[in-house]
Amino acid sequence: MANRPEKQDYVDRLIEVVPDQHGQDVVQAKALAYRLRRLAHRLETEIKRELAPHGIELWELELLACLIRTRPEHRLSAGQLMAQLQLTSGAVTNRVRRLEHNGWVTRDFDPDDRRSVLVTLTPAGEERALEVFAVKTEAEYALLSALSSTAQRRINGDLRTVLLSLEGQA
Repeated sequence: MANRPEKQDYVDRLIEVVPDQHGQDVVQAKALAYRLRRLAHRLETEIKRELAPHGIELWELELLACLIRTRPEHRLSAGQLMAQLQLTSGAVTNRVRRLEHNGWVTRDFDPDDRRSVLVTLTPAGEERALEVFAVKTEAEYALLSALSSTAQRRINGDLRTVLLSLEGQA
């Protein structure tokens, strides 16, 4: 492979076997996709490991965070949670049921549309989430500290461009 880096990671070894006929742009896209998946996996694994002693799962914290961001009511419909968390309706139902069992959310029918369920954060759920947000933030910071803040801003901008082309504006 041309311009072989002095230090190689696992992905460099993987893409060495990609046929040259694909061209360097395709090889670079493949390498980036591999690295993004590996990094996402490492981030998720480490964050889960850090949260475990606090008795909360990453998915629980992410769902609670969605509700915290919806001020002032801290309430979303099940459909809005599906969209924000990129989950199926069955997955949202199961997750909300577990958080309701913990006393962290309540479920009620939407008074304006009885077919829709509204999920509301309870004070106990907000308190629980706020207790452990810092743990997740510290884990993310530590894992990405190999990159300078300038590099992080650049990568954030580049990834935002890709996500905007795939998902459109928020």
